Parts: sequence; C-alpha cells; structure tokens
Amino acid sequence: MNILVYLIPISLVLGGVGLLAFVYTVRSDQYDDPKGNANRILNDDWDDKPKQ
Repeated sequence: MNILVYLIPISLVLGGVGLLAFVYTVRSDQYDDPKGNANRILNDDWDDKPKQ
C-alpha cells in the first residue's frame, strides 16, 4: 500500500506534462491545415485505387 504514495503523484505529474504538451501544440496551431484538406480532395497523386 505504501507504493501508492509514490505512484499516484508520479502519474499525476506525467499526466500534467502530457496535458501541457497537448495544450502547447494546440495553441501553436500544429493541427491546423485548412488548405491541405481542400487540396487533398482534388489531388490525384494519391489515388485510393491505383492503376495496375
């Protein structure tokens, strides 16, 4: 039972670090690609059914 005294704070710290990293990436617009999605629909370079 004494191990929980160590594991719970460690897991909370690691979860907080992960949350901070996610918030940083969202605020720095790393997930935004509005032009890429629009161009990907019209682009034939990567076809789902390649010619054989």
